[in-house]
Amino acid sequence: QLQASGGGLVQAGGSLRLSCAASGRTFSLYAMGWFRQVPGKEREFVAAIGWNGGREYVGDSVKGRFTISRDTTKITVYLQMNSLKPEDTAVYYCAADRLRVGPLMDDYWGQGTQVTVSS
Repeated sequence: QLQASGGGLVQAGGSLRLSCAASGRTFSLYAMGWFRQVPGKEREFVAAIGWNGGREYVGDSVKGRFTISRDTTKITVYLQMNSLKPEDTAVYYCAADRLRVGPLMDDYWGQGTQVTVSS
């Protein structure tokens, strides 16, 4: 099970940190990542990190502003979002995958947390 939290309303230029806590499986061996989706649009890859933190991928639209990390227990992943823009407004979903790290991650999904950036 993946539980995402930390979303909310923030002004443009502000920051938020999303958390995704994993439980119920050996998620410490899973790559974890974040996607986002706006109603009527396709889901967009945001960032991902390997099971041991050794590989990180960040989507082009957030590169230089968002950072992904995971804690030493490897079962909580964070998305630090800085310099937020109105176009970052979306529901953010946490994902986990045993083999894939990046846009093709697809094994498990969390319930999503809403991020709204006002101009």
